Amino acid sequence: MRILLTGRTGQIGWELERSLSPLGRIFAFDHASLDLANPDQIVARVREVKPDLIVNAAAYTAVDRAESEPQLAIQVNGAAPGVLAEEAKRLGALLIHYSTDYVFDGAKPTPYLETDPPNPINAYGRSKLEGERAIQESGCRHLILRTSWVYGLRGKNFLLAVLRLAREHRELRVVDDQIGAPTWCRDLATATAHLANEAAAGKAEGLYHLTAAGATSWCGFAREILKASTIDTPVKAISTKEYGAPAKRPANSLLSGATIAARWKLVLPEWQSSLADCLRDATPAATPP
Repeated sequence: MRILLTGRTGQIGWELERSLSPLGRIFAFDHASLDLANPDQIVARVREVKPDLIVNAAAYTAVDRAESEPQLAIQVNGAAPGVLAEEAKRLGALLIHYSTDYVFDGAKPTPYLETDPPNPINAYGRSKLEGERAIQESGCRHLILRTSWVYGLRGKNFLLAVLRLAREHRELRVVDDQIGAPTWCRDLATATAHLANEAAAGKAEGLYHLTAAGATSWCGFAREILKASTIDTPVKAISTKEYGAPAKRPANSLLSGATIAARWKLVLPEWQSSLADCLRDATPAATPP
């Protein structure tokens, strides 16, 4: 299989380049070599590679900055997936794309199902929803995986921010009224490789939710990070209103994994277990750049 991978230096992309390698030859691109804000470059790269599988691990992920840069967020998260989808359709290739819990408003008291109507409350969520719809409307073979609260030992994410801030401050103040499932990028990449194999056999297509098992708040996540890292900086619980971020966040970011579990017996580990594994991972390749 010829595999085109975007976002190779990102937290998911870095893991994917390794988890997908048994499936075929990977042509992996970073932002410098494939800018999703440039549709002509997208088309050129896809037509050069002629992939059987396209995995889009690149995205505009600056949730707060998207409020002041909505057009760029739409270009990267909305329009670019549509271009990839059209090229995938032309080739008969499969497109795997990642979306987010932020396509929902968070008002539902229970985990969101794939059939629940999206209602994003921030610019980032709206841009990601536009990307989902562009792929679905293209008619290409696709697998859209909605996930949440992704972290790892590379790039920019909550885990690395907490570890850094805990060493710089006497106390951390972290939001405690938003609930979700922290998902390790390695678990996500490993599951993606499994699904890509199923999809190559014509068994796995459509839109699915894929997150770690369990639930916590950002505050609970921060406390578990510091506990597992044996850092004793105290964490004070605050409200979303007290934090005052530019972008609204859903209070409930939980995504039900029941569908993907029933169809492929695919269940990611409990978030605490994966966090512990992530923090124990001392291989040089996993060290943040």
